[in-house]
Amino acid sequence: MKGLVRYMAAAIALVTAAMIVRSCGFVKYSFTGTSIQADVKTVTINYFEYKALRVNPSLSNDITEAMKDKFKKLTKLEEVEIDGDLEITGEITGYDVKASSVTSNEVAAQNRLTVTAKINFVNRKYPEDDFEKSFSAYADFDATNSLDAVEGSLCEEIIDKLVEDIFNASVANW
Repeated sequence: MKGLVRYMAAAIALVTAAMIVRSCGFVKYSFTGTSIQADVKTVTINYFEYKALRVNPSLSNDITEAMKDKFKKLTKLEEVEIDGDLEITGEITGYDVKASSVTSNEVAAQNRLTVTAKINFVNRKYPEDDFEKSFSAYADFDATNSLDAVEGSLCEEIIDKLVEDIFNASVANW
């Protein structure tokens, strides 16, 4: 009987503590790993400008849409066209292919496609969270394939990595 009473008291204490912490409202945590302050309600994700020398005509749109999708799926923030509580502005500054491994005959065995994006993150409610930095992601492919043959699937993989890193840096405090 004493064990049951102790168990019930511990359960009540735990529930009470959870309710107190939840009611404070300083920071909202979710199961997606985000830590967005409770008074932050909106996000603006601007179109990612393309400024890399090598051209990929769809990359700007693909990254912009992937970023918007990530915020829709993992946050409750309302997307607004201008002046969101959070604002992400980006530009693609690099789109490069280089050899990543070489054979004994000094011939490329693998090539690496690297995409770099410069991001400016603004938190209008908490300016101490603002940042401007570059993010890079890459994917390797067999040198016997042309870039044109594998570019679509490589870009999907790279976009996923970039969006994850940008999302984590902006709202997951990683």
